[in-house]
Amino acid sequence: MQEPTILVVDDEADLANLLKVSLQKEGYKQIYTASTIRDAWTSFQQTTPDIILIDVMLPDGEGYDLCRRIREVSHVPVLFMSAKNEEIDKILGLAIGGDDYITKPFSPKEVAYRVKAQLRRAGYQTQDTITNIVEKTLQIGPFQLNADETEVHKNGVLLELTAKEIGLMACFMHNPNRILSKETLFERVWGEDFFGSDNTVMVHIRRLREKIEQDASNPLYITTVKGLGYKFVMPKEAQE
Repeated sequence: MQEPTILVVDDEADLANLLKVSLQKEGYKQIYTASTIRDAWTSFQQTTPDIILIDVMLPDGEGYDLCRRIREVSHVPVLFMSAKNEEIDKILGLAIGGDDYITKPFSPKEVAYRVKAQLRRAGYQTQDTITNIVEKTLQIGPFQLNADETEVHKNGVLLELTAKEIGLMACFMHNPNRILSKETLFERVWGEDFFGSDNTVMVHIRRLREKIEQDASNPLYITTVKGLGYKFVMPKEAQE
């Protein structure tokens, strides 16, 4: 499959370079940067990117304006980056055609994760992923997550999980022994703002436990941290 092309539009040179390095570590090679709307539009026309990361505040205008212009000719995924974290800003970004919105400061690793998710939805994989499936399979205790995060096995047996349950397992397996809030899980798996969707996450966690735990009422792997969220842990017998 053709290597995806990524365009990063941000006037902070250090941040743009940091994102470029982070994306390169994930196996992406064709990464272009621009610091203004004018340069970004020229690069867009010349490189035909498969995904675009746009800072909302640029020297010659707002990233929203660039997105509107792009939407007149393309449906390429657009991820907004902004220091504005008000709900109305996120709604505006998505309403004008953005596919995702991430607020600063953020982890470059998280941005790379979101880029990967958008490209995966569009049917792209890096050559590194394609040629190193076995090496990139994630194994934690009895659980195994395949490289493209579409299957989960337990003790070598394929688990019959829904897409959302696989998404939850991917979040947990990439963050073992870390507390993940309901908000974090919802935003990463559902790709939407939380808006108090406690029940949605709780229902899916319960169903997931029924499929991976010996006793869903007394979970060993996905534990509840009261008032904070959930943690993916390995009992001692699973580590031996």
